[in-house]
Amino acid sequence: MDPPDAYAPPGDTGGDAADLAKRHPYLRALSDDHARLMEAMALVEEKLAKVGETGFTDAADVAVMRFLETFDREFIPHSREEEARLFPLVHERLIAAGEHSKGRVITTAIDVMKDEHLKAVQLASVVLNFVRLASVLPDEKSAQLVVNAALGELGKLIELLRLHIFREDGIVFAQAQGLIAPAELDGIGSVSRRRRGE
Repeated sequence: MDPPDAYAPPGDTGGDAADLAKRHPYLRALSDDHARLMEAMALVEEKLAKVGETGFTDAADVAVMRFLETFDREFIPHSREEEARLFPLVHERLIAAGEHSKGRVITTAIDVMKDEHLKAVQLASVVLNFVRLASVLPDEKSAQLVVNAALGELGKLIELLRLHIFREDGIVFAQAQGLIAPAELDGIGSVSRRRRGE
């Protein structure tokens, strides 16, 4: 009677490399953003795995700050792009296809994705504030408590991002591919490229 695994939802086709290669270039570009964020997550996790042995060193501090910079550079524009261009159309098509909640307030997978965007930004802000606070606390024991709290929140952020990326790449983008015509995705993608100056 265990709930289904978050990384293997019922009906998941797996989203293998062949499926991803068939995706529209705009959707593949969004997945490429995810790949850069996943690399940054792996790097910071590698550094933080040693914190138990070495303590929160300057190298760990630099690793956390680099990750937060990458988060700011990659995730923030990426989530804005999705929310402004892709998500409204996917939301509309999911409702039209009957892929929505059955309650009084209609919600779709897009509502979950937008909520996770907000939660990720909130967690990143908490991590940044805790790390900076720890750096100015005169009492070493208090600073260590704040660092531990920061690392706990960073762990939550990384897990949230990992699951969010899995859901977007494997479920939401697959739905978008099936519900939105290639010409419409071309239009969304061309507006996106013009905004970025490509």
